[in-house]
This record gives sequence, structure tokens and C-alpha cells, in this order.
Amino acid sequence: MNTANLLSGDRKLHAAAARYLTRAQRRSWAMILLALIVSVEFFENIVFVFSASHIMGGIDADQRSFALVQSAYAIGSMLMIVKQQWLARQFGYRHYLTAALSVFIAGTLMAASSTGLTELTTARFIQGVGGGALFTSSRVLILLMFTPEHRPRAQRIFIIGIFAASAMAPAIAAEIIEHGVWQDVFYAVLPFAVAAVLGAWLLLPNARPGTVHGKPLLGPLLWFGAAAALLQIAMSEARFDLLSHPARPALIALAGALLLAGFLRHQWNQQAPLLQLRALRNPVYLTGLALYFMYYLLNYLNGYLFPIYAERGMGLPIQTVGWLNTFAGAVSFVGILVYLRNARRLKRKKILVTAGMLILAVAAWRFSVMPPDAPAGALIPALAMKGLFGVMVVIPIAGLTFRSLGEDSFAHGYQSKNLMRQIAGSLASAIGSVLMQNRWLSVHSALVDETGRNAATTRQWLEHIEAALTAHGASAGEASRQALAALDNLISRQAMLIASEDMYRLIAVLAICGAIVILAQRRIFAS
Repeated sequence: MNTANLLSGDRKLHAAAARYLTRAQRRSWAMILLALIVSVEFFENIVFVFSASHIMGGIDADQRSFALVQSAYAIGSMLMIVKQQWLARQFGYRHYLTAALSVFIAGTLMAASSTGLTELTTARFIQGVGGGALFTSSRVLILLMFTPEHRPRAQRIFIIGIFAASAMAPAIAAEIIEHGVWQDVFYAVLPFAVAAVLGAWLLLPNARPGTVHGKPLLGPLLWFGAAAALLQIAMSEARFDLLSHPARPALIALAGALLLAGFLRHQWNQQAPLLQLRALRNPVYLTGLALYFMYYLLNYLNGYLFPIYAERGMGLPIQTVGWLNTFAGAVSFVGILVYLRNARRLKRKKILVTAGMLILAVAAWRFSVMPPDAPAGALIPALAMKGLFGVMVVIPIAGLTFRSLGEDSFAHGYQSKNLMRQIAGSLASAIGSVLMQNRWLSVHSALVDETGRNAATTRQWLEHIEAALTAHGASAGEASRQALAALDNLISRQAMLIASEDMYRLIAVLAICGAIVILAQRRIFAS
């Protein structure tokens, strides 16, 4: 891959940008643009995940059906990540990313105008195709567009953009849900996406980064797509069938795994593969990839659990939950600024990453012992620790993982890493759903049995509620129905809180195990 400075001459940029900006200004704006491009995907995904239950209600879908909507984006994203290098070489990054962002915007507009499950599933797949490789492309372009002396600044702006978008997204989503309709959550990303399209056309280089090898064969891509789809479906179905029909998701997962193994073997033996697996045999990189997977699994599991815990377990308003999430993101944002300023002084990365894992364990434990009537402010210390976890773990791992790869292999390494990120996110969602559903059902049944065994106390509570409702003008029959509904809601909420606390205990154990794994590593943390 030719990694010469692609911004070195005006002839390699769009004429409008060259006419009005100096070289230094173009360089600065290009750095901001790459941060904006990657932030588009991060922002949209966080907004969607945070708003998922409200979107599900908007299209009148059940959880099983909506799981397909969530899987559609991942499938489209993984297909595009696999094909990203070929497309970038074939068309050049300016044309490729302008087209990709345009497809993403088209999918976003389709999602906002969807009225049913099929439309939204199709829209999310299109969004995934458009947004899937934005992370990989924008990160690789730092290497291609800037000389070594300018890359550190570009990387800092890139990282700051990701953390800023991740911090803002939950609060914006919560405010939109509170004051708008569910379709509005899709419009939130459009201003950023449109700005990214214009910037890509004006500031990205026309030059192609290398020679295209091979033909645009659809066979291997469809092969990978079938494997990815089966694995996604298996993880989605596991949420609902693992306990009642465990063989069904297991067989789907086995079929997907066999297809994926066959695809990887095919790629290994190809002269011009979609995935350059031979270039990624470096043991330091592979160790880093495993640590990345561990981080993403914990991070996505935590991200999945907190809104359920806070809104459905503790009964906090959606706006409050959104701003609490944004507070954790703000801590991460401040943490990354401090880290980037002091990165050169932080030589002992193993201690830092281990401490990050242990901080997550402490945060999860604090969530697990929170009293049900605790105010929102009581969650802030644990959220601050949760915010520090990402900074202390993923940033050092990122630097250590890719230092062993040369510039020619960097793009392929980042491609594989982002594929793994999608898989880890889907796996975390599936694991979280299965464990939460299983635990909630168990606790709910136990609480219902307990109310039956204490019939006198339960009856007294119901009579108290009925009396209060009658005093406010409800009829006797209506008061009885509302009291029973209140009891059912109370039991469900209590079961959800207990199940969430048990999940946080599991996260604490996993984080401690992760700290032990980090301490056992020697190769990747070698000076």
C-alpha cells in the first residue's frame, strides 16, 4: 500500500477546497472530517440502541421480530467491512466514502419513514452497508493522508471525536424520545452525515491508495454474507429459543460457523483475498485482538444492561437515564483528554489496563448493591468509574495491538478488528438478553409465589391502593383492576431490578477474570 502523504499537492484535492484553504487549513479540516465520519456511525448506533424499545413500540413489533432489525445492520456492516479494501482501491477514498455516506443517509431516511418491521429491517441493512466501513476507512486514511509528523495530532482528533459523539448520543436520544416521536431519533444523525458527505467530497484525496487485485467476484462476498447472517440469526434466536428449543439456535450457529470456517480457509489460500489473513499472523496482533474482544464484550454488555437497570429496574425517567449515560460519556471524554496529554509518561500499560478492569468490577458491584429507592445521584460514582473503564482499557490496547503491524498490514488489521467488534457486540446483546430473560422469569416466579404465601399482607396492600384510588374518584371495579395492575408492575420491576443486579455481579466477576488475563500477558505488554 502506498502511504505517501496524499494531501501533499493541490492537484490531489478537489479544486474548491484547494482554492479557499491553505495547506495547513486543509490538513486541519481533513483531520476533523475523519473524526466526523467515524463519529457518524458511533452516534447513530448509540442513539438507536438507547431508543430501541421505543422504536419497537412505534412499529408495533415484538422482541423476537425486532431482533431481526438489530441483526440487519450488523450483517450489512460486516459485508461492507469485508469489501472495504477492494472498493477503496477500485474507486478511491473520496468517491467510495462519499457514496458510502450517501447510502447511509438513504438508509436513515428510509428508517425514519418506516411504518412496519419489513421496511425498518431493510432500512437498517442499507444503513449497515453505508456505515459499516466508516470506522475502518477513516482510521486507515490517517495513515494515508498525513506524514508521520502530523499523524499523532490526527489520531488525537480522531479519538476525541469518537468519545465526544458517544458522550452526546444518549442525552440527545432521551430528549428526542421525551419531546418527539420515535421516527425523530433517526433524523438526529442527518446533519452530521450530510456535513460528512460534503467534507468527503471536498477534502478527501482523489488518488487511489493501491492497485486493485482480482475481479469483483460476488461469490466469496455472498459466502461470507451467508455465514454472517446465520451467526446473527442464531444469536438473535438464542434470546428466545435457548431455553425452550436449544437445538434450533445451536444448529443455525453451527451452520454459520462451518460456512465461516470454509470462507476463512478459502481466503487463506487465495492470492487476492478479501481478508488478508496471512498478513495478520503476528502473535502480538492476535493477542491484542483477543483483548479487544474481551473489552468489547464487557463494554457492550454493560451498555446493554444499564438502561434496563436504570429505567425498568429503578424506575428512573428516560431523560434521567439518558443524561446519566451522557455523564459517564463525559467522564470518558475528560479521561481521554487527560490520557492523550500524559500518554508518553504512562509507560506501564499493563498496570493501567488491569486497573481499568478492576474499576469496572467495582462499578458493577456498586450497581449490584444499590437500594431500589436510591436517587439518580447515587449512581454517579459508579457511572464515573464506568466512564474511566473505556479510556484505561481500550486506548492502551489499541496502541499496543497495532504497533507490531507495518503500514502495509495496518488496513487489513483494522478491517479484521472491526469485524470482530461487530461480532462481539452481537454476542454481548445475545448473552445479555438470554441471561436477563432467564433470570427475570425465575425471580418473577419466586416473587409471585411469595405474594401467594403472604396472602393476608398482599390483600391488605391491595385494599390500601383500592381505597386511595376510590378516594380519587375511581369506581370499585376500576380501583380493583388498577390495584392489581400496580401489584403486577411492582413485581415485574422488582424482578427486573434483582435480575439486573445479578447481571452486574456477573460483569464484576468477568472483569476480575479479565484483570487476571491482563496480568498474565507478557508478549503484548513487553517494552
